[in-house]
Amino acid sequence: MNTKETILNILTDVTGNDEVKTNLDLNLYDEGLLDSMATVQLLVEIDSQCGITVPVSEFDRDDWGTPRQIIDHVLALGA
Repeated sequence: MNTKETILNILTDVTGNDEVKTNLDLNLYDEGLLDSMATVQLLVEIDSQCGITVPVSEFDRDDWGTPRQIIDHVLALGA
């Protein structure tokens, strides 16, 4: 499984919503699919499944708000 598929599977598990796989520009916070607790779970799963630690200082909801942005940031961090 590639990184994009892994991230989309993590997002589906964390949000409980399959739309994250088909609408990569869905704003997860505006739609109420992610909150602070789900964000922590997301970051833990990215670290666990992808081996990528996302520094909290680099996490901003405006920059990490959509599946596409999350995938792009994880890839940029070294996946």
